[in-house]
Amino acid sequence: MKLLNALEILKQRLPEGWPVREIFLASGFTPLHLRTFLAAHLRLYLPTERIEIKTGLYGDLAGNLERLQPSGLSGLCVAMEWSDLDPRLGIRSLGGWRSTDISDIVESVRRQSQRLCQALGRLSGDVPTSISMPTLPIPPIFISPLHQGHHQELQLREVVASMAASLSGNQGITIVSSQRLDELSPSSQRFDVKGEVASGFSYSLEHASALAELLAVTVRNSPPKKGIITDLDDTVWAGILGEVGVDGICWDMDGRAHLHGLYQQFLASLASAGVLIAVASRNDAGLVEQALARKDILLQKDSLFPLEVHWGPKSESVRRILDAWNIGPDAVVFVDDSPMEIAEVHEAFPQMDCIVFPKSNYHAFWELMKSLRNSFGKSAVSVEDRLRLQSVRKVAAIRESLQDADVAADEFLKNAEASVLFSLGRDARESRALELMNKTNQFNLNGKRFSESEWKAYLNEPGAFLLTANYEDKYGPLGNVCVLVGRANGSILNVDGWAMSCRAFSRRIEHQTLRYLFDVFHSEELIFDYRATDRNGPLQEFFSRLLQKPPDSLVKISNRCFSEKAPPLYHRVEDTLRHGA
Repeated sequence: MKLLNALEILKQRLPEGWPVREIFLASGFTPLHLRTFLAAHLRLYLPTERIEIKTGLYGDLAGNLERLQPSGLSGLCVAMEWSDLDPRLGIRSLGGWRSTDISDIVESVRRQSQRLCQALGRLSGDVPTSISMPTLPIPPIFISPLHQGHHQELQLREVVASMAASLSGNQGITIVSSQRLDELSPSSQRFDVKGEVASGFSYSLEHASALAELLAVTVRNSPPKKGIITDLDDTVWAGILGEVGVDGICWDMDGRAHLHGLYQQFLASLASAGVLIAVASRNDAGLVEQALARKDILLQKDSLFPLEVHWGPKSESVRRILDAWNIGPDAVVFVDDSPMEIAEVHEAFPQMDCIVFPKSNYHAFWELMKSLRNSFGKSAVSVEDRLRLQSVRKVAAIRESLQDADVAADEFLKNAEASVLFSLGRDARESRALELMNKTNQFNLNGKRFSESEWKAYLNEPGAFLLTANYEDKYGPLGNVCVLVGRANGSILNVDGWAMSCRAFSRRIEHQTLRYLFDVFHSEELIFDYRATDRNGPLQEFFSRLLQKPPDSLVKISNRCFSEKAPPLYHRVEDTLRHGA
C-alpha cells in the first residue's frame, strides 16, 4: 500500500453510529506513518467499524506499556525495536559503542526484556496483544567483520528469541511472524537512516506498510476454515488410477511425483489438527479402496471422510460432503488438478475457495501449502478439534441409521446414554467459548462477534453470566459444543449471545440448555436478542417449533410455553459444582 492510498482510505467518511474499535499502538519511536498505514489496513479488514488509534510517549516503550490502562481498548499493537531494549542500539543515542560497552548493553537488554515481558503479560490478560519483535538491523557496533556473527550479537538475538518464545506462550499474545515479514519486506530495504536521525521514524514507507498489514491481520483474527475437499488422480497421487492401476500411481522421488507425497503429508498434518478432509473423485470406488490401503500411502483412509467416489458431477459430490459435514461452503477449500472441475464447483459454490492443484509447478505448490496453512491456521489445537472427525462420522452414521431403518428419534436418543455437563460462571478466559461464539453461523442467535476485550467487558457487567455445555454419549465425546451469554434480572433472563456447534445438532442439547436456565435461575421468561441471518436457519427453525410461528426480532419464551412445546429430554445433566470441578 502506498502512503497516498492509505490517506485516501482514511478520508472516506463513515456513517454515524458505527461501532468503534480502539487500538493502542505502542512504540518507542515516533509512530508517524506506521500509525497511518495501520489505520488504513484495519479500515480495509474491518470495513463496518470506526478505527481509532492512540499512541504513547516517544522513547519510552516500557513506560507506555506500564502506564497503559486497557479499559475500553479493543487491541494493543506493539512495534518493538532494538533501541527499546537499550537506546545504545539505536543511532539517535550517543551512549557509546566502545568494545568495553558491549557486555553492559547485553545485560541491559536482558533486564529490559524482563521488564517488557512483565508489562505485556499484565496487559494481555485484559486486551488482545499483537507484538512485532525487532525488525531493523543492529548497528555495526561489533568488532568482527560483517560476514561474521559476533558472539555478543548472537547473545542479543538469543535474548530476543527467548523473549518472543516466552510471550507467545501467553494466550492473549500474538507474535508477528518474522519469516512472513521477511517475505513482504526485504531486510535491506527497511531502515530509513535519514528518517531515524531527522524525525525519529526509522521505517521506510514500504516496511511501515508491510508491518502495519501484518499487525492488522492479527487484530482482525479471522476464524480458520474447517475443511478441504480434494481430488485424487494427479492430486493426492500422480497418475490416473483407472489407467495405470493401483501399483502404477505414485507419490515419490522415483516416480517424479514428490509434490504429491508432500501434499499427502500436508493434508495429514491438517487432519491431525482437526481439519476435515474429504474426497471428491470421478473414479472406480473399488480401485480407490485398494489405493488407499497401500502401506506406503502418507494420507491414511481414516483421515478422510466422506469419500465421494463415483462418475457423477463433482459439484454434487461437494454438495453431499457439505451436508455430511453440516458446514457452509465459505468454510471449505476445494482442490482439483482439472480447471474444468474447478470451474464447475466454483459456479455451484461461489463462496468456496477453489484451487487448481499445481502438479508440475514447484513454486506454485509451495505457495499452495502456504495459502492452505494460512486459511486453516490456529494458535493451538483444542480437544474439540481432535474430536471433530470422529464426531462428524458418528453424526453421519446416526443420520443414515435413522433414515435407512426408520428408527424414531426418541428411541435413538433414549438409548444414546447421553450426558450434558454445564458450566456456569463469568470466566472470560474460557477461550473455547469465545471461539465457538465467533466462528459459529448456523446455530447463532444473532451473528454478533466479540473481540476479546468486548467479551471480557460484557462478562464484567452486573448480572452477566457465561454458560457452556460439554456433551458425551455412548458414541463418544463431542467436547464443549454450546456457549450462551446473558444477564440475569430478577426472574427474567436476557440472552444476548448463543451459539452451538453443528456437530451437536439433532441431540436436543439446545432444549436441555433452556431447561437448565429455567431451573437454575428459577426464571419465568427468557428474552433472546435474536436476529435472523442468512446462515442461522437451524436456530430459526428451533424457535419456530417452540413458538409455533416464525420468530420476531425479540424472542420471548416463557417457562410454561417451553414445558408444553419441548420434546422429551433424555440426557443425564450435571454441572461443574456437582461434577466436582
